[in-house]
Amino acid sequence: MTDTTDHPFLKMHGLGNDFVVLDVRQSGFALTPAMARAIADRRTGLGCDQVVVIETARSGLSDAWMSLWNADGSVTSACGNATRCVAWLLMQQAGSDHAVIETKAGLLDAEMRGDKLVAVDMGPARLDWREIPLAKPVDTLHMGIGIGSLTDPVGVSMGNPHAVFFVGDVAAIDLAALGPVLEHHDLFPERANIEVAQVLAPDRIRMRVWERGTGITSACGTGACATLVAAARRGLTARKADVVLDGGVLTIEWLPDDHVMMTGPVALVAEGMLDSSLLS
Repeated sequence: MTDTTDHPFLKMHGLGNDFVVLDVRQSGFALTPAMARAIADRRTGLGCDQVVVIETARSGLSDAWMSLWNADGSVTSACGNATRCVAWLLMQQAGSDHAVIETKAGLLDAEMRGDKLVAVDMGPARLDWREIPLAKPVDTLHMGIGIGSLTDPVGVSMGNPHAVFFVGDVAAIDLAALGPVLEHHDLFPERANIEVAQVLAPDRIRMRVWERGTGITSACGTGACATLVAAARRGLTARKADVVLDGGVLTIEWLPDDHVMMTGPVALVAEGMLDSSLLS
């Protein structure tokens, strides 16, 4: 049965990593992969890297549940920039400076740090090969795979899988060509996000990202977290650094309890109604 109801949406972004946000806590509207692809299409839809759905909390410990759909219609468990956007919305609605978001990756605590500046505890970095997950036992500090100029990445899970490659110049890497090949490497049964990182100083890293299911994006919050953890594990940086992405800067800290704190801006750029024809 076709849903003939129009649905409100918000268009938001974190450092250019852009989202269409649907709050379905009252309507109970159920998104499908085809709908997510239609909304995300940059020619015939609204255009976005991910569609973010705010649902009713599934436990008494959170303010809301967040579901994440990639532009290709696949589901992902974690997205740092989207988490900051949703946290800001929930805090605005509640008149609070704190929010807890429930996701497939766990409970995420967020707090306001300034005007449209949000910090999120992204949970612990997971470093065991089973947790990333990988297809076979591998030392995640030196995974030993590669293609062309990209070799020997570090594996990290931030609720989603990442492979971080350290290079001398991120601008010289043809990420559009190498990213999709590595995303689908046999070592990654759930595919992987691919980061290329250049250490500029002990507290500063330049990073670019190929996101699974989406492609090159201007920023990736979980990717920035994974990159800082990978750099610190290799002894290339301290446990806190600014990660410079195509769209701007995120401050990442790998805390003593192994949780990773991410701080960065959010932006609300538009709101309106999704026409039912887009969802039919």
